[in-house]
This record gives sequence, structure tokens and C-alpha cells, in this order.
Amino acid sequence: MTVAKRTAVLIGAMVSVGALLVSCSGQVGDSGGTDSKKLVLIPGVADEPFYISMQCGAQEQATKLGYKLDTQAPTKFDAGSQTPVLTGVVANKPGGILIAPTHATAMANPIKQAKDSGIKIVEVDTALDDTSIALSSISSDNKKGGALAAQTLAKLVGDKGPVLVINTKAGTSTTDARAQGFEDAIKSFPGITSLGVQYNNNEAAQAASIVTATLAAHPDLAGIFATNLSSAEGAATGLRNANKLGQVKLVGFDASPKQVEDLKAGTVQALIAQDPAGIGAKGVDQAAAAIEGKPVTRKIETDMIAITQADMDANSKYFYKRKC
Repeated sequence: MTVAKRTAVLIGAMVSVGALLVSCSGQVGDSGGTDSKKLVLIPGVADEPFYISMQCGAQEQATKLGYKLDTQAPTKFDAGSQTPVLTGVVANKPGGILIAPTHATAMANPIKQAKDSGIKIVEVDTALDDTSIALSSISSDNKKGGALAAQTLAKLVGDKGPVLVINTKAGTSTTDARAQGFEDAIKSFPGITSLGVQYNNNEAAQAASIVTATLAAHPDLAGIFATNLSSAEGAATGLRNANKLGQVKLVGFDASPKQVEDLKAGTVQALIAQDPAGIGAKGVDQAAAAIEGKPVTRKIETDMIAITQADMDANSKYFYKRKC
């Protein structure tokens, strides 16, 4: 989540062809004693620019629609940290919860309990495997984003050499889809050998260690795709420690302030940026529609773009924020 001038490639915002409208039965309608004008956003982890940008978009849209939005975030990106945050939020009975599940299966029961208490559930960024729990799911088309990363990295490495994927945690729906999209698309380049996917447990230091070990085993490593913020920042550190910056091409996913600085400096050669503010705003739209008994779109996908050093100024609107 740059050596030569690239044209930014947009993946257009789209609503899934198979999107279903949720009828006015089920979750939609009576709030069952909840505070219908209060929404709570529970992102994957606190103090991450992607989620801060999502919060900014959600807050702006909530204010526009006449809703109050609070944000409660776990200190770590894992189910063990997110579950008690969710439990505390549910106890206060908001009308709707926008949540980025930190695990596709482990968060299912806690989120279902929130749904069963009468709270409208909207997934933002990540999603559960069980599609019966949330009313709506808003995210980037992460598989296409991974494919875009593969195409971008292939150009950077001249369509040849070994490449590595560094992913965060197995079971995270968004990053798993990015890795899968990359692995599928990279097969179209016969001169490139995939070294597979390694996991860094969402820790930048572990990503740096993975790069160090991979370079020891494969000194001809040509490129790296890092599926999220910590993976990209850690990969850059590993390359810096090995004096391989710029030699091994690095494509990151997301456009945090640090990654934007790295792109400008040439540490990272390209970024696949999402639209977290748009995800947050659309999440509020869907939660408000559910509370008001209006139709809800089951799946919504938002823009992504490949940004290089050559076109970063023209695409600065995709850069993530440190604060609203």
C-alpha cells in the first residue's frame, strides 16, 4: 500500500454489480432504544493516517447529515484489542457503528452481538467473511489494487527478476485481497519470479527483518510490494540498512505522510493510494440510510490510484492526513 514518468492509473469508483438493496425489514427501521442520531467509528487501530483520514471524511459527512460521530480506536490492530472497544461502544447504544474489523472471522461474534442489540452495522475498509452481519461494506477493490501494484512494479523492474510481497496479518480481508491480486497479476509477466508472501504482524521492524533475510537468500531481489503502511515503512528501512534503496524497487500501498516523504525522496518508487475519506463519508451515508429506513447498498467500492514521483503533486488529494 517513479524511476520513469508514469501515468496515474485510476480504478474508478464503482458499486458492485451484484450489490443488494437491504429492505426495510431486519436491521433497517426501528432503532430498538438506540440513540439514532449518534454514530461511532471504530477503525482498525489508533493514530494511523489512513484511519485518521477516514475519520475526517466520516466526521464531515455526519455533520452535514445532522448526526453526531464519535471515534473509538484500539491501540493495536488485532481482535483482542478491538473487541473490548466494541463492547464498550455497544453498551452506550449508538444508532450505528462503522467498523473496520481487524479479523475476518474472530470479530464476527462481537459484531453480531452489536447487530443483535439493534445497532446498524456498516463495515469500512475491512470486512467479515460472514456477509449476513453488516448492512453495508465500503472499501477499495483491494484485489484490483494488488493487480495495479503488480503492473506498476513490473514496469519498475523491467519485467524481470524475483519479487516479494510483504503482508501484514493473515486473515485481514483487505491486505489478503491485495496480496492475492498481486500474485494473480504477476503471473502475466514470465520474466518475473514471485518469492511469495511473508507476514510482518503489522510491525515495521518485522518487515525490515524480512527484507534483510530475503536479500541474504536472494541478493538479486528486484522488487517488493508492501500491502500496507507498516509493511512499506519497514521494507524501506530494510532496504536502507542494506544500501539497496532505489536498486530494489518498492511499491507501497497507502499514502501516509511518511510514505509521501519517502516517495518524494525516492525511497519508495510508487504508492497505491486509496480514498479513506471517501470510505468514511460513504459509511456514514449508509448508516444514516439504515437508521432512517431507507435502502442500503450492500457493497460499495472506492477509487485507487498509482502515484509516482513524477505525478505526485497532481495527485496530492490522495495523501493521508495526520489530523482533521
